[in-house]
Formats: sequence, structure tokens, C-alpha cells
Amino acid sequence: MLNGLWLGLVVLAVLVGAAAGRLREVTDGAFAMADLAVMKIALPLAGVMALWLGLMRLAERSGLVQVVAGGLRPLLRRLFPEVPENHPAMGAMVMNLAANMLGLANAATPLGLRAMRHLEALNPRPGTATNAMCTFLAINTSSIQLIPTTTIAILAAQKSQDPTAIVGTALIATFFSTLAGISAVKWLQNWRMFRVEPAGPGETTTVAAAGPVAPEPELPPAPAPLSARGRVMIALLLAGAFGLWLWITVAPESHRAFTAAVHGALFDGKAPAAAANVAEQGMVLRGIGTLSLLAVPFLIAFFPVYASLRGVKVYEEFVEGAKEGFSVSLRIIPFLVAILVAVGMFRGAGGIEFMQRLLTPLLTPLGFPPDLLPITLVRPLSGGATTALFAELVQRVGPDSLTARMAGTIMGSTETTFYVIAVYFGSVAVRRTRHAVAAGLAADFTGVVASVIVCRLMFA
Repeated sequence: MLNGLWLGLVVLAVLVGAAAGRLREVTDGAFAMADLAVMKIALPLAGVMALWLGLMRLAERSGLVQVVAGGLRPLLRRLFPEVPENHPAMGAMVMNLAANMLGLANAATPLGLRAMRHLEALNPRPGTATNAMCTFLAINTSSIQLIPTTTIAILAAQKSQDPTAIVGTALIATFFSTLAGISAVKWLQNWRMFRVEPAGPGETTTVAAAGPVAPEPELPPAPAPLSARGRVMIALLLAGAFGLWLWITVAPESHRAFTAAVHGALFDGKAPAAAANVAEQGMVLRGIGTLSLLAVPFLIAFFPVYASLRGVKVYEEFVEGAKEGFSVSLRIIPFLVAILVAVGMFRGAGGIEFMQRLLTPLLTPLGFPPDLLPITLVRPLSGGATTALFAELVQRVGPDSLTARMAGTIMGSTETTFYVIAVYFGSVAVRRTRHAVAAGLAADFTGVVASVIVCRLMFA
């Protein structure tokens, strides 16, 4: 399916660009996106990948992954029946989903790529996505996130009276988009066009473009139990983290400047004063936002401490896990270039504007605001472009308008499907994506529809 979509984007970009006299923009879009894919995404990702894969290695060797996966084993067994219960893929997927829910994109992507490598080790047909891979991608593209922080920051910067109003609607829309994505992926995997026959006894189990993929062992046996001293140290570390979270959360008046800095950092440095206003609007929101900020430094400290107390050689194991980061970053470059170049050409040709003019007469009678069409069409293709479109829309129609809240809810309940698929499948050289694209787009479509309906019910 991705072959047809990619070819269609490229051909349509050239045809529409020629008809509109925008072939120069088509060319510029192709080269700009090629540069973006390599210089701004793939290479900077190497360092982040090394950090999180090193920490993931410590979590595996110390037995933390077994603990996390064990708690969610009943749910994971139903979602991923092809994956053995004690396989490291289970723990990596759980941690990826947890990072996504907290909005920790810099941690979620490396953990997700780690999970894909583990899933590829179980793949009898390298180069072809398995049912477990497609299910994992469907959950990721349905955008499970507790708080859409960037969206809230933009609304706050535009002086919204209630920038956090979209938190509830985004959670409801995300529930429906996730349910639709999982349902679609489970339904489509039985279609004949997506079905994969079991590999024969003589077929290879290596990936040519990515190099041999050695079968991953099951999770290593858990180390010896913690000593009494170790349990005390872990308890003190957890108590200290909880105390810091509580101190920041329940004392906004005493620590207003610190809270403003927290939320300013949480919102990527955008409008710290507005972010501080957001922080004052509710204890629950402030608590979750603080948790998102503290999660990364806590995990970076907790994993090595816990592993050390269980007898793991933390430096050696961290380095061993980090080695994979650079190779994965290089491996995804061709896939990123292919997807982003097609997107850049289509946008440069004016394809988004053409589709907007084409679909507006059809969607307006259904109660779908025409102003939402650009965001809806661009969202599966580019996160940065969607954010720019949302900021422009909020400035034009007002931050507290029904259309702006619909757009913010869409931002919080959908994902950049093609980017996610390119990065995740590219990391393991999967070319035949089967039904992953269709399931991801089904989740996006459901998220958009649910966003419009929920916002009309709550804000109209």
C-alpha cells in the first residue's frame, strides 16, 4: 500500500505543479525535505538513540523490564499473541507506550525502535511487517497522550481564556482513535491481500539492507534480589522523587518562578509566561505536567542506580546498548528521505490547497469546518507543518473559537502516520508494510471525526 501512496504523491506533485506553474516549488520542496531528513532528523537522532538504548539495556539486565512487562502481561498477550510472554519486545513496547502517554517524544522514539528490532528478531519473513509490528504501529499512530503540551502552549500564547479545555476532548478522541486503530489492524490482518504465508523451512531470516539480525534471546534471568541496603536506597530515591513532584505540584504560589520555568521547558521554551498561566489552571494538569518534566532525569538516574544495586556493570552494559543507536539512525535515512521528499514535493506543488478546494463543498454540509481541512490533510504527513498551520489558524479565528478547539483536539488525538511508519519500519528495513498504513489512517480519520463531534457536543 505504501508503494502506491508514495508513487501517487510524487506523480501528483509533478502534474499539479506543472498545471499550477509551481515546478520550481516542487524542486525546492524535494531538496529541502531531503536535507531535513538527514541533517535535522536522522543524525541528531543518533545521540538520543544511544542514550535511551543504553538505559534500556540496563533496564533489561537489572530485571526492570520483566517487572514492567509482567504487570501488563494479560493485556499484551491479547494484543500481541505472536510475541512470547518473556520476550524483551514486551518490555520495550510497554516503555514506549508509557513515554508516549507522558509526551516524552525524545524517549518514545528510541524505545519504539528498540521494540521494532526485538519484533524483527521474531519475523519469519524479514522485509515484511508482522502482525505484531502492524499492531504496535497502529497503537503508536493513534497518539496515546495524556496532555497535548505543544497545542496547549500555542493556545496559551494567543491569550486563550481556557487553553486546557482541549485536554478532556483530546483524551476522548484519542480513546476512539486508538480503539479504531487496534480494531482496524486486527480486522485487516485477515484480508487475503494482507495475509502472509508462513516462511518455508529453507527461507532466509536475515535482512539484506540492514545486515543479519541475530535472533534475540528472551529476557535474561533476573539478577539476585536486592539486599536490605539496596531496598532502602531505592525507597529513598522513590520517596525523594515523589516529594519533589508533590512540592512543585501543590505549592504554585510559593514557587511560581520555578513552576513557570518547568512549564516553559515542558512547552519547548515557548511563551514561559503563558505556560505559567496554564500551570495555575488546575492541580491535576500541573501535576501531570510536572511528572512529564521530571520523568526523564528520574529515569536517567534510576536505571543505573537500580542496575548497580543488582550487581550489573552499569558502564559496560550502557555502552553495549548505546552502540546500536548510531547504526539505527543511519539505517532509517533512505526511508525518511523517500517519505519526506514525496511530502515536500506535494506541498510545494500546492497539492494540499487543491485537495482543500476539492473537498470543501463535500464536507461543509456535514458540519466539518473548511478551516480544518489543511490541518487534517497535513497531519499524517508532517508534524512541524501541522503545528505551523495550527498556530496560524488560532491567530486567525481566535484561540477560544470552536474551530480552534476542534483543531487542537485533532492535534492531540492523531499522529504523523507516514513519518512514524517510515522511521519505525525503516529501522528494520521493512519494505512491505501490509495493513499498517491503512490501520494508521483509519485511526487518524476516527480521531478527526471524534474531535469534531466531541467539540460540538462540549463547546458549541
